[in-house]
Amino acid sequence: MDDVKQKVFIVDDEPANVLIIETAVETLGTVISTSESHRAIKLIEQHRPDVILLDINMPQLTGFDICTILKSDPSLKDTPVIFITSFNDAENERKALQLGAIDFISKPVDVELCRTRVKNQLLIQKQKREVARVNKKVSEEKERLDITLKSIADGVVAIDVKGEVNYINPVAQRLTGFSEAEATGVHIDKVMQLADATTSEPLANPALFALKLKHPVGMAYNAKLISQHGKEFRVEDTASPIYDDGGELKGAVIVFQDVSVAMAVQMTHLTNHDQLTGLPNRLLLHDRLVQSINRSRVVNKSVALLLIDIDNFKYLNDGLGHEIGDAIITSVASRLQQACGTSITLARVGGDEFACLLVDIDSSFSAESTAMACLQHVREPIHVAGHQHQVTLSIGISLYPQDASSAEEMMRHADSAMYSSKSTGKDKFSFFSKDLHFAMQSRIKTEAKLRKAIKENALTLFYQPKYDLNTMQIIGAECLVRLIDADGSVIPPDEFIPLAEETGLIHELGAQVMRKACDFIRSSEREGRPIKLAVNVSAQQIANQAFADEVEDIIRASEIDPSLLELEVTESALMADFEEIKDMLTALKRLGLSLALDDFGTGYSSLSYLRRFPLQVLKIDKSFVQDMDTDSQAFDIVNAIVRLALSLNLALVAEGIETEQHLTALKELGCFTGQGYLMCRPLAENAFLRKYLSEQSSTTV
Repeated sequence: MDDVKQKVFIVDDEPANVLIIETAVETLGTVISTSESHRAIKLIEQHRPDVILLDINMPQLTGFDICTILKSDPSLKDTPVIFITSFNDAENERKALQLGAIDFISKPVDVELCRTRVKNQLLIQKQKREVARVNKKVSEEKERLDITLKSIADGVVAIDVKGEVNYINPVAQRLTGFSEAEATGVHIDKVMQLADATTSEPLANPALFALKLKHPVGMAYNAKLISQHGKEFRVEDTASPIYDDGGELKGAVIVFQDVSVAMAVQMTHLTNHDQLTGLPNRLLLHDRLVQSINRSRVVNKSVALLLIDIDNFKYLNDGLGHEIGDAIITSVASRLQQACGTSITLARVGGDEFACLLVDIDSSFSAESTAMACLQHVREPIHVAGHQHQVTLSIGISLYPQDASSAEEMMRHADSAMYSSKSTGKDKFSFFSKDLHFAMQSRIKTEAKLRKAIKENALTLFYQPKYDLNTMQIIGAECLVRLIDADGSVIPPDEFIPLAEETGLIHELGAQVMRKACDFIRSSEREGRPIKLAVNVSAQQIANQAFADEVEDIIRASEIDPSLLELEVTESALMADFEEIKDMLTALKRLGLSLALDDFGTGYSSLSYLRRFPLQVLKIDKSFVQDMDTDSQAFDIVNAIVRLALSLNLALVAEGIETEQHLTALKELGCFTGQGYLMCRPLAENAFLRKYLSEQSSTTV
């Protein structure tokens, strides 16, 4: 049985019910939940739970609606569904069973009964998965053996105890001249005519010796194989007897190779092909690309180059190990070959980069359809070592002569287009354009400015004041990092933060921001007017195992009261390994600082985050606040978040307050801390200090 934590998915429109059921089943595995029935299908497709608990009576989509959709999806139809219901009539039971439900849990929920029923279903699912795993392993082993024997460069022939052939692989078929149908059941001496290469005297087949002596033997020195068409090959081989599990002799196998050309073929192949996948390498691709461009000038047709990169492969490779990484690379290569077919050159040009070369095309549509096929083939989960991995691609396309005049320029342009795909969402393809070229140049310049600012400690902090909404006094601030250009203009964070995350600069950037924030806190303490500052932390920083130690070093060096520092994390940062993230947040909390969940409600929310992670503050995302006076659903969401935070004893901060209506509504709902343009825009350090000190002085007076 495997040790992978099973997943329980809960859908109930009442948050209180969700909390009760989560409490009942939280020890059984990973719990994912939602109170929004319209989001259930997407979340189920993402998380692939082992059992689903569905409330029947919900707005938007009922439990019956969701169950119907699940059962129509081949990949989800076997997932067990337990209905949660206050109904106890036969008609609802009959309908639930007809839809495929396997059990019921009545409201009000009995915690022990709920846990027992879910536990039973999880045990059944685990047993089913183990049976499927064993069957799959046997099937994969047989398939792997067949593929191996067909793929190796040596000839392989197996015989039974009578010396008759019962298996011959493609290489042996080519060298002997016998097809599989012709060789099967024929004595091996007829299929493999062996002779001395010097005297042409016949030689006995080593497989027959292995049968007779019942141990491995080698071929006589200086042997040759004569095919049924009269062609001669110098060969070397070994033969071994074959025994079944009971120790009974079942036959023998001979493995041989054509040594006359093997070395030359091997050297040529190694020079021009990738060793892991067997695909053409960058050298061979460049040669074919140059030839294709020369030919296109004659036939007046286009050439397309697709540069393909596996999204987030570095994290997969580093996190799971190079052996798993190599297996994923091999699987992706195989799927790309299926997508491209035999008429397209597919090459591996880097660690996780591939390229497709299309020649003699009449328009960009051929390149587009190939790119779409590549994306589609790779989206299916890859199974390696009993685990499932979801992989996507980013593809860039360059066309000759439309946007490039040489092989080198096509490679550069395809690389720029590929980066565009990656930076605008991944799992997509993009064609090169002049605008893209300018954007790439701008990106390079921005990256250089960012590196320079980090190196020179020149990042600038702006401060968004947080207010007590009753007294309208500043009680803290959120630090916002800004990159200032040489001409004094401000480069927006949405231009350099994603770039910092992609290049790995986010760790240095984050550390510099935290040091500057702590320096500001220290100054405010020394002036007798201490202020609490919130610093945003990225998912990559949280995933860094040394992050808590780094934060502790900064706090000690700045000699601040850690309670004046707050770290804001987004829900996306909590979506990695649950236990690792929990341990990291716990380590951070031990330092004496506070932890806030930013942009609550916009990510893949789970109430278990609020209960099991050591969070103290919940920030209501500005998208809900800004729509709450015109959109009743946004108002209801804010109301629900406020009630939830109060019930869990979490502090609340509302973002994006821009109107008096926003302010009034929040106070009426019970949220008394906030920030937004109505009170104050983000300020540079000196301007913020003046405003804060001015308010402090007036309060003192």
